Amino acid sequence: MDSLPFHMPPIAAAESSTSATELVVLVAVLGALVLFGVLILRKVWAKKEQGYDDKAPEQRPTEAKPTAKPKKAERGIRQHRQWERPPEPVVEEPEEEPAVISQPATIQQGLARTRSEGFVARLRRTLNKELRPEVLDEIEEVLLTSDIGVKTANMLLAQVREQLTRSELKDGEAVLGALRQEAQKLLHGVEREASADTQPKVILVLGVNGAGKTTTLGKLAHRAQQEGKRIMLVAGDTFRAAAVDQLRVWAERSKVDFHAGKADADPASVIFDGIKRAKEEGHDLVLCDTAGRLHTNQNLVDELKKVVRVAGKAHDGCPHETVLVLDATIGQNAVHQARTFTDALGVDSIVLTKLDGTARGGVVLGIVDQLKVPIRDVGVGEGVEDLRPFNSDEFLDGLFAQDESNSTHA
Repeated sequence: MDSLPFHMPPIAAAESSTSATELVVLVAVLGALVLFGVLILRKVWAKKEQGYDDKAPEQRPTEAKPTAKPKKAERGIRQHRQWERPPEPVVEEPEEEPAVISQPATIQQGLARTRSEGFVARLRRTLNKELRPEVLDEIEEVLLTSDIGVKTANMLLAQVREQLTRSELKDGEAVLGALRQEAQKLLHGVEREASADTQPKVILVLGVNGAGKTTTLGKLAHRAQQEGKRIMLVAGDTFRAAAVDQLRVWAERSKVDFHAGKADADPASVIFDGIKRAKEEGHDLVLCDTAGRLHTNQNLVDELKKVVRVAGKAHDGCPHETVLVLDATIGQNAVHQARTFTDALGVDSIVLTKLDGTARGGVVLGIVDQLKVPIRDVGVGEGVEDLRPFNSDEFLDGLFAQDESNSTHA
């Protein structure tokens, strides 16, 4: 046997080769696991770094110079507080400044232009001379060309002529005094009657576009609200979205309730629903807007008649008052408008707006004389309180008051 050469058995050689291969594979797997672990750790660390950077600068912990080594519990509390989000600052809204309401104008102030430029001013200039027979002709011309109307002018002129004939009028001031006396009889003869005492009281407001109808509604609502009444404004003008929005603004400004229907809704149904709602909720006053009507359009006037009929079904006796809004600046055209509305629907009272912007305040005399409809209110300014209840004596005082620019002693 000593002569046989030495060699590794085949089985042992195969086992050695297999062990080497397994070792290489194991090393490769371990390397891959280590690499995978490193990648995961880097990713996690990157997320932590990103989260740290995303925090607001004021939230990051600041390094402070240590003065004394804090206790372990205190360090934990401080670190916890440093990473807490600070409370959101409380933003206080500024207080709403109260609305400034200017001193309301008086009727006499509203008649300033009529007094200085209207028919009374022209009469003063005419009468600022000796009373001669021809002065009567000049008075007649002034009255007939004024905005009080021919019929009313002739009535006043007849009274002055009679007194002049009897030589009862000695000077110009006496003539004006006689005219004032006749105008006072005219206005006192058509007093506004008290409306029905019911709850809610329903007022239907009419008028052509541009007369100041919606503004009048807002001012009436403000006045009633100041008197402690519960008010509802009803947007019955469904043909103009702007009218609904304008009335809503007035309701918010006056702190009163508001009722409106859908766009293009039937006006009669909107007013019906508004009255029913006000009745159920216990309102004291309901102010109903209507579409601005051309007084010459019969179809639109007929629609207003429908509104009146339907309102009567919502509450007994509705509307309890029908108010017509007229623009004083259009003079005798206001009388024509009033006559058409009165003949078609019946008007209980009239609101005359923009009296402060015209010299045609004398139209009040023509309206009352020709239509026998009382004046309810007059607009003498743009302020919310510049819609004044009409007072005939105050009106005549303002109309015939001595104006410095037209003194009879000039």
